[in-house]
Amino acid sequence: MGAAVHFSSGRSRRRVAAVLFFCGLISLSCAVRLPVSKQKLEVQKHLNRLNKPALKTIESPDGDIIDCVHISQQPAFDHPFLKDHKLQMRPSYHPEGLYDENKVVTENKEGTKLITQLWHINGRCPEDTIPIRRTKKDDVLRASSVKRYGKKHHRSIPKPRSAEPDLINQSGHQHAIAYVEGDRYYGAKATINVWEPKIQQPNEFSLSQLWILGGSFGEDLNSIEAGWQVSPDLYGDNNTRLFTYWTSDAYQATGCYNLLCSGFIQINSEIAMGASITPVSAYRDSQYDISILVWKDPKEGNWWMQFSNGYVLGYWPSFLFSYLGDSASMIEWGGEIVNSEPDGQHTSTQMGSGRFPEEGFGKSSYFRNIQIVDSSNNLKAPKGLGTFTEQSNCYDVQTGSNGDWGHYFYFGGPGRNPNCP
Repeated sequence: MGAAVHFSSGRSRRRVAAVLFFCGLISLSCAVRLPVSKQKLEVQKHLNRLNKPALKTIESPDGDIIDCVHISQQPAFDHPFLKDHKLQMRPSYHPEGLYDENKVVTENKEGTKLITQLWHINGRCPEDTIPIRRTKKDDVLRASSVKRYGKKHHRSIPKPRSAEPDLINQSGHQHAIAYVEGDRYYGAKATINVWEPKIQQPNEFSLSQLWILGGSFGEDLNSIEAGWQVSPDLYGDNNTRLFTYWTSDAYQATGCYNLLCSGFIQINSEIAMGASITPVSAYRDSQYDISILVWKDPKEGNWWMQFSNGYVLGYWPSFLFSYLGDSASMIEWGGEIVNSEPDGQHTSTQMGSGRFPEEGFGKSSYFRNIQIVDSSNNLKAPKGLGTFTEQSNCYDVQTGSNGDWGHYFYFGGPGRNPNCP
């Protein structure tokens, strides 16, 4: 539970500062509370900004409400630079690939099933609309502030060449990733094994994603991210959900998850950002994957995203970024968790399947058919694939390659265990 700090005339500012400092030390999610009436007003204003008028509403079995919003009314167009934007309904070019999307390479006992989203059970959105997961009051109230709702914490990016223990302890974020650097990259692709990892604390999360990175790891880092995550704080449950993220200033002021700010322009009526993915993989049982491709349109310069089975979801306009306006300088694939345990203890929040890489298929989680997009808009196998993890006895990563899976890796772990106390 987060600690709430209430301002009142009888409390000194010094006291408030001390409590906030204490919260930072023990990695609690501390919320600075405004007076109740003012906070209610601020929350309601934010909900009015995010939740656009719906032409159709669908209630998902998991409690989500999916609003079918006209494509021209989506949150992206609240951005001042997008007021007169001409909507691009398809990319000018699509990368040529190494692997056939329809080739069956998973070993499901009951045959390959398409991964879908849970809300599809109760309906679909009509043409010329996009599905948007409705933000509820409780979603915003779980955030540390209205301003920070839908945003990642600063310093949540894995930086492979600096694994100093003090950095780990300060940020609370841990990773198990594969990466490439040292070239210009125009996109990345991977097929990602989908699980539902156990989360110890509501303010922790576990995700599997790819990162498209531009610039240094300073205050101006550009990042485009996509994958699946379990985040009780953000969504209010432990479901595995499709997500995207972007930032142009290292998670400080710009960017957000999904469509929780203006930025990403969605064109697809089938897939809802932030909605639950079903089914998920089970230990020693059926395995399920999603495929994600992010690439830069060489003509228009926008960064496009494609989800499994050919769903082109939409694009990040190039003007959102500085370094990524040209190309990426680093690509990362892998897992991330948040450890909020105090005093050097370790969370039992799982990464991937919660099993270490050496357990292999059906037990450990994987990325397969890892590719990058080159300057000619071709998908290619990455050269010089490196790996990185802060604490391999908590979460680890192991790479390999073969004919069917191309470049792949197994990753993840249980977190706290006898070797990771």
